[in-house]
Amino acid sequence: MDTVIKKADISDLDELMKWREVVLREVFSIPYEENIDELLCANRNYYQSALEKGEHIACFAYAENQIVGCGGICTYREIPSPDNPTGICGYLMNVYTVTNMRRQGVGKAVVEWLVQEAKSRKANKIYLEASEKAYSLYKNLDFDDMKSYLKYTK
Repeated sequence: MDTVIKKADISDLDELMKWREVVLREVFSIPYEENIDELLCANRNYYQSALEKGEHIACFAYAENQIVGCGGICTYREIPSPDNPTGICGYLMNVYTVTNMRRQGVGKAVVEWLVQEAKSRKANKIYLEASEKAYSLYKNLDFDDMKSYLKYTK
């Protein structure tokens, strides 16, 4: 089955939000009975701003005219360095495939499309946080572990 990737824009905001809620609840194990309206409002505000400014690229994956996956990449600038001379970074996020379509190339198609979009914007540094389920997908797409990264937690 062929997967078709289509760029999402501000006119797709309601659909993006439906998928974002699914991803948030699955990735962070948030039960559907738990109210996350405030978090969803913050996500809607993010999409509205970032999509309009071109700081976020979102897409949907279609199979037989049905959305079966999604993904996004946030682009931003950091100070240029030898490993990133343009200073443009891409942070891959929200990559998701419906359960019955997993392991059929949907996630791969989404990631490859988003990486190409980021590269076309001169992003030299593209990274992500991978779930255990998707780790092998990213390794097979030439993502390497990033050593010596730490996260502040207080």
